[in-house]
Order: sequence, then C-alpha cells, then structure tokens
Amino acid sequence: MSAPLAGLRVVELTHMVMGPTCGLVLGDLGADVVKVEPAPEGDNTRRLLGSGMGFFAMYNRNKKSLAIDLKTERGKAALLKLVDRADIFVENFRPGAMDRMGFGYEALSGRNPRLIYVSHKGFQDGPYQDRTALDEVVQMMGGLAYMTGPPGQPLRAGASLNDVMGGMFGAIGVLSAVIERQRTGRGQRVVSSLFENTVFLMGQHMAMHAMTGKKLNPMSVRTPAWGVYDIFHTADGEQIFIGIVTDTQWEAACRAFGFDDLAADPRFRTNNDRVRGREWLIPALAERFGRQTRAALAEACETCGLPFAPIARPDELFDDPHLNASGGLLPVTLPDGKATRLPALPVAMDGARMPLRRDSPTIGADGREVLAEAGLAPAEIEALVADGIVVVREDRR
Repeated sequence: MSAPLAGLRVVELTHMVMGPTCGLVLGDLGADVVKVEPAPEGDNTRRLLGSGMGFFAMYNRNKKSLAIDLKTERGKAALLKLVDRADIFVENFRPGAMDRMGFGYEALSGRNPRLIYVSHKGFQDGPYQDRTALDEVVQMMGGLAYMTGPPGQPLRAGASLNDVMGGMFGAIGVLSAVIERQRTGRGQRVVSSLFENTVFLMGQHMAMHAMTGKKLNPMSVRTPAWGVYDIFHTADGEQIFIGIVTDTQWEAACRAFGFDDLAADPRFRTNNDRVRGREWLIPALAERFGRQTRAALAEACETCGLPFAPIARPDELFDDPHLNASGGLLPVTLPDGKATRLPALPVAMDGARMPLRRDSPTIGADGREVLAEAGLAPAEIEALVADGIVVVREDRR
C-alpha cells in the first residue's frame, strides 16, 4: 500500500508530546517529517526521567532529525530554505516564541503562501491565551480531573490524554487545510489547544447538567446509565470489568452464569429497573462473580457476548494476543539500541496498518540529507557542520 500522505513535506519544531504527536500522525501516514532540534544537545525531551522517559521514543518515529543552532543567522537562514519547500510547519512553543525567532506564521507564510502552519497551544485566543498550560493544568481546570477522581480528590488521567488528543486535532486540522489548499492554492494557520480539547471531552457531562440542572458527580460515584457497569474481584485475587448494557445481554448473562433467580426477579427486568436496583443487584453479583476465576469469567462473558475487560497494566500489553496478531505493536529500536514494540497508529487503511519506516532518530542523524534537499550546496552544508551550527551524528544511535 502506498503511504496516504507520501509527498507532503513537514517541518516540525516541537518538544514534549502535543506537537510531536501531530508529527507522528503525519509521519505514520507517510509524510516526510523533519524534526528540528537545538544543536548540539537535541530535544530536551530525550533526557527526561520518570513518567516522561518514554515520550521521545513513542512520539518521534518516522521522522528525520536536523540538529541546528537557530540562535545564529546562518542556522536560521538554512532552516528558512527548508521551510520554503515545505507543505506543513508544526510547532508547540509558548505564544510569541516563534515570532521572536523569526518563524511566526506571518513571516513564514509571506515566504511560502502554500504553507500550512499548525500551532499547538494551551488555549485558543481569549483571556487565557498567554497562560502556560500543561496536560495536568487543563485536566484540572477543564473538569476532567474532577470527573476522574473520588469526591474531593481530583485526579489526572493516567496518560497524557490531552497532549495526545491535541496533537491529533492538530493533524485533523492540517489534513483539512491540505484539502482546502487544493481548492484555493493557499495555506493557512491551524491552532489546536489543550484547554478546549479537555472541554470537548466534558461535553457529555455539560449536556447532562443542562438537561437536569443538577450538580455533576465524579464518575467514581456517578449513577451509571446501565444497571451493571462495574469492576468485580475474582476468586484468584484478580479484577475484571463487566458491563451489561441491554436487556438482551442481561438475559444472556443470566443463562451463561446460571442466574435463574435473577432472571426471574421483577426488580431487574429492564435496564432502568436494574439501575434503580443497583443497591441490591451489584452486591449479589459481586458475591457470585467472586467465586470464579478471572479466566472463567472472561470465557463466559466472551461466549455470551458481554462487554468485559481484565484490568491490565501497560506492561502487560506487550503480550496481548490481539495486539500481536493484528499489527497493533510496531517493532522499534529505542534510542539506547534496545529492541521493543510500541503502539501503532490505531488506523487501518485497505486492511493494512501504518508501518514503521524509521526508528526515532538520533540527534542530527539526517542533517546532511535534509539540508541537501533544501537546496544547500555540499560546501555550505560542510561549513555549517564544521562551525558547529549543524550537528550530525550519523551512527544513528
């Protein structure tokens, strides 16, 4: 299968997660993505510890690296030549930073009117536009942490949810702008923002409040829409989520588990009856499910078509049989040379998953190639390398 975005040139001046995710999506779909990093040390994200250790390895595959000193006029001039030939420019720095560097939208679109310029920001234009935002910040102020944690204990989600989603929205905006450019011949600026995508996630809860006028409870203590939608402990000390969301599923579950008494109980006849009867129903199910192993419950649920899920840790996903059979994990080489597998783009096109074409690059691994494609002569490139303005590490490690 030919790559859907083959032929599109992307210059990515980003760090952390949000902007790199946009570049990842475009790169996985076949665009030629050049990650621009500061010389000589490269993107600071490469050196994060703790929960940020996996950022660079996950969000920078299928990209080339150009390590260049943009504090120098020669470095800026070289990058501008690259931008002049680009289709898309991706950035996620604080408002005003690109303008001060000479790489703001007005400056670049003036040179390249076909350029699609996507900025990943904390906020859209408005009173908050100059604030510094992080995923955790917008989870707190956008209602997500409130809805995730127990009452009085706001809790961030267990992944960089808004950063990743912000990058995805940025990519959606880019693809829309590419289509529009086919009609108009001109590029445009796209802005994706953390706070607003958090609020987008909260839309269902805002609609509920508008409909009921009642204060919203966190998801941990909510009244669910379905009678059975819970985590149960099993006889072997494990946990499993089981959902029963239709009356047909309820009948199938009662048959599969031999719960004839519950099937005949008029208190649980319909889903709404089961919602109203959760005070009695859930403890009864917890006691019965607690006599069985997780594997036995999972097998019964799968046989009768119930939604179910073992409670898994991220490290257990490496051995997930479905992911391994469906191409959901791509074989990659980490920056330290270790081989592993990381999640593929969750999209199939004509039955094929998007492949790995390049591991996440070492600092400046593609500098000479990228600058030659931008039109710099070999002597110019070697002069930039000799003067330390461009750093090239061709060992790719």
